[in-house]
Amino acid sequence: MIKTLGFILLLLAVSFSESSIVHPISESHRSAALELFSSPDGSFNSLEEAYEALRTFEVLGIEKSDGISSLTCQSVVDTLGSSSSSLKDVFYALKVQRVLKCEPAWENLKDVSSRLQSTISSASSLLDLYYSVGSLVLIKDQTTDFEVTLEDASGIFRSIKSLSQSDGRWRYNSNYPESSTHAAGIAFETLAGVVTLAPSEIDQSLIGTLQNGIVKLFDIIEKYDDGALYFDGKLVDTHEYQGPISISSSVVRGLMAFADVTSGTINVPGDKILGLAKFFLGVGIPGNSHDFYNQIDSLASLESNKVSIPLILSLSSTVLSLTRKDKLKVRVNTVLGSSAPAVTVKIVRATVSGLSDSSIIEDQELKFDPESGFHVLETLPEDADVGTCNFVFKIDFHDPDLTNNYATGGQTEVSIYLTGITKLDGAEITILDSDLGSIDTKKKLDLAGKNSIALSANHLQKMRLSFKLATPLGNAFKLHQALLMLTHESNLEHVFAVGNTAEKFEIVLDFLGLVDKLYYLSGRYDIQLTVGDAVMENSFLQSLGHIDLELPAAPEKATRPPPQPVDLNLRYGPKAEISHIFRVPEKRPPKELSLGFLGVTLLPLVAFLIGLLRLGVNLKNFPSSTVPAVFAILFHIGIAGVLLLYLLFWLKLNLFTTLKMLGLLGIFLLFTGHRILSHLASTSVKPKSA
Repeated sequence: MIKTLGFILLLLAVSFSESSIVHPISESHRSAALELFSSPDGSFNSLEEAYEALRTFEVLGIEKSDGISSLTCQSVVDTLGSSSSSLKDVFYALKVQRVLKCEPAWENLKDVSSRLQSTISSASSLLDLYYSVGSLVLIKDQTTDFEVTLEDASGIFRSIKSLSQSDGRWRYNSNYPESSTHAAGIAFETLAGVVTLAPSEIDQSLIGTLQNGIVKLFDIIEKYDDGALYFDGKLVDTHEYQGPISISSSVVRGLMAFADVTSGTINVPGDKILGLAKFFLGVGIPGNSHDFYNQIDSLASLESNKVSIPLILSLSSTVLSLTRKDKLKVRVNTVLGSSAPAVTVKIVRATVSGLSDSSIIEDQELKFDPESGFHVLETLPEDADVGTCNFVFKIDFHDPDLTNNYATGGQTEVSIYLTGITKLDGAEITILDSDLGSIDTKKKLDLAGKNSIALSANHLQKMRLSFKLATPLGNAFKLHQALLMLTHESNLEHVFAVGNTAEKFEIVLDFLGLVDKLYYLSGRYDIQLTVGDAVMENSFLQSLGHIDLELPAAPEKATRPPPQPVDLNLRYGPKAEISHIFRVPEKRPPKELSLGFLGVTLLPLVAFLIGLLRLGVNLKNFPSSTVPAVFAILFHIGIAGVLLLYLLFWLKLNLFTTLKMLGLLGIFLLFTGHRILSHLASTSVKPKSA
């Protein structure tokens, strides 16, 4: 039963996931950022990790903690103040400095700038140029105390451009012929920095050549079935493999950085920019912090750029209930969830899946609700029936001039599931005679209610189950799955698929042909029917009753039934709770009697004290010397301690605790008693010897 139900639930989940749409950044990304970049003491393993965390928090609007700022600022100051710091560490230290504005770090910027200028003149690696040029751009953005420029900007531009390939990819080093898509993104960002630092305008022919190279790079972009676009490739030399998120992020950052510092238009189609946005949003929440940063930083670059700003059309739900009369709600946002400019959303057409010529909606404009930000279709057409409908949406700008600034993808097709309550009718179960096909027993079934039928049959008979399903509008309903399960009293299960004809669902079990599959096991079989569909709100898994089967004895070579799995809960599960019955406490004497007995036990002590008073206390033999007197006092204190311990044992202590304490006091009394008795013995011997 559980296996069958799980199969149906899996079927429904797969059916609903076929239509995948992306949504802008949500609160779940903010929660994931706090988890992925969490640090108990606010420290990070490197400045690169620190910047990725700070940049992610900055884009998502998460307030950074004071612990991160103080510890990271100290690392920034140490890195910028050290002449042995690597180019990469200096680059990320300046990036962190831009976010945190660490005060002591400003003093070292001029020295850092001088070191970077000398490094650029001798650099031959693309990564060295990337870190050096990028660091100088960061210094220029953060200070106005001195001028930061590249004197030979055109020469550096040509040097970097020489690493490009005809297909749009770039090399990391002139000594290695292999090219990389990831390197292309780094090159674009580096060249954007060169243009920023150039004291005069770069030759426009070089700019135009690079813009054409960027367009060529987009010719090798890869595509998913849902329209998402991404770059993939493998780094060369000693660099590790970078996944599609990292490579696509590198290209997006480089493209947007170069577009921001140059004039003219980079002719990258808006549909490809939108496809990249769908890719970054479609991956959900990446599992590691580096990919998460690349996702968020790339979406921030796409949020506002000079090439084309993608707009995301999303639905509050792709499942609409005809029973509840759900409204179709559509929202248009940027990738980070900001409001889009004034637009109109239209349903170009809505067709039933599999019937492209049967439109239920055509050219209908959705009503915009300014309070919720949704474009709403208040009611679905009356001829809308359960099933899958393909909706085609189109976004029109109120201001036509904005068409070139935003990417909407033209028409967006989304599969929407219309669910409802199907009509169940004509359900019956029948026992037929195999030879004549005549009806032996017929039982009506109420599939909307409860059933508890009892049937009996032998191996020469058949069992037929049939029922009809119709949509809310009375049309024939094509069910995804209908299963009939027979469960033997030994827990052996047999599952059969219910067939579908034009008029009804029906299954006929010929027990003569099934004796081998049933392992010749006679006895009681529970009957269970499972009916499920992605758009059927009244799917069910119902027990119909049982049938007593009389099958022939199994031949010698017949297949034996498989051993049933052991229920681990019975073997290793919690055992039944044992209820202990304790002996009823014996009846105790009255409180007054106990107190009286206590008084009687104290009478000897009282008599002892009275006797001492009557006889007089003799203190003549009490030692007069200091050391013996101290031991005598300690000995009597020990005796008093023993008496006090007896009292505590009577009042609150248990026997084991009392014995432990009594042992310690006994050792103390043995030592002090021996010393005082030795003193008394020595003093009594002296007079006798005299």
